[in-house]
Amino acid sequence: MTGFDTVFIVGCGDVGLRVARLWAAEGAAVSALSRSEASAARLSRSGIAPVRGDLDDPASLRSLPVSGSLLYHLAPPPATGSRDPRVPAFLSAVAPGKEPAKAVCISTTAVYGDNRGAWVSEETPAAPSTDRGKRRLDAEASFLAWGKERSVPVVILRVAGIYGPGRLPVDAVRSGRPIPRESDAPFTNRIHVDDLARVCVAAGRNGRPGAIYNVGDGVPGTIPQYFKAVADLLGLPRPPEVPMDEARKVLSPGMVSYLSESRRLDVRRMREELAVTMRYPDLAAGLPSCLQEETE
Repeated sequence: MTGFDTVFIVGCGDVGLRVARLWAAEGAAVSALSRSEASAARLSRSGIAPVRGDLDDPASLRSLPVSGSLLYHLAPPPATGSRDPRVPAFLSAVAPGKEPAKAVCISTTAVYGDNRGAWVSEETPAAPSTDRGKRRLDAEASFLAWGKERSVPVVILRVAGIYGPGRLPVDAVRSGRPIPRESDAPFTNRIHVDDLARVCVAAGRNGRPGAIYNVGDGVPGTIPQYFKAVADLLGLPRPPEVPMDEARKVLSPGMVSYLSESRRLDVRRMREELAVTMRYPDLAAGLPSCLQEETE
């Protein structure tokens, strides 16, 4: 199965809009779940048919137009807890006999936990050390079990850190906020948001039922490298580097959590099975495009 006439997106934010545009360019009719009038209007302006429903209100999830479609679940889990109740709430609302033809679910590499800088493949056991990772692993399990029970091919994408227009740490760089020194920094992994959208489309076309794919550009780096590259791009002074203990005092809790894990992401399965070539194979290629799109 390589093409779909209809696509339904749950969690149609920045990534979802880019996925929608790619499928619409191929003639697919795209609809998406919308929890408010404002989001419905935003979707309509982008040529996406809004379907009202709220993942936190299971009673609102009725008459979902997913039958025979390609389903994307891009919605984040709740901000707290070790479980994701939103995924089972949505899946329970899909009536028997009205299942999608295929489902693609976005997850995160945080499900691997701290690997101390080692390379991780899809065969690496999941061992999340944060609630953020545990919530995503819970969502993966819900989707895969549902797919097996309902005979729906499900593809899981474990995605690295996303960067792109509007996603760069511009304010942090401009403020001169310290960053960990290079010798203390863990390995991190990234992907440009446009390449992630293209991977999502490729997963719909080529992803094996039940398969898990690591998604990144394949060039691990560090937070100091990333922040310094952004500073150079903007023509700003590079942030001061301090020991990790000192950096933790000024960084956000989310960034501290991010820096508590170190891994290098093996993306060979993504490249070989999904047949995806990165448009932006590293930060040097991807960062200038971010500013260009914002300017346009």
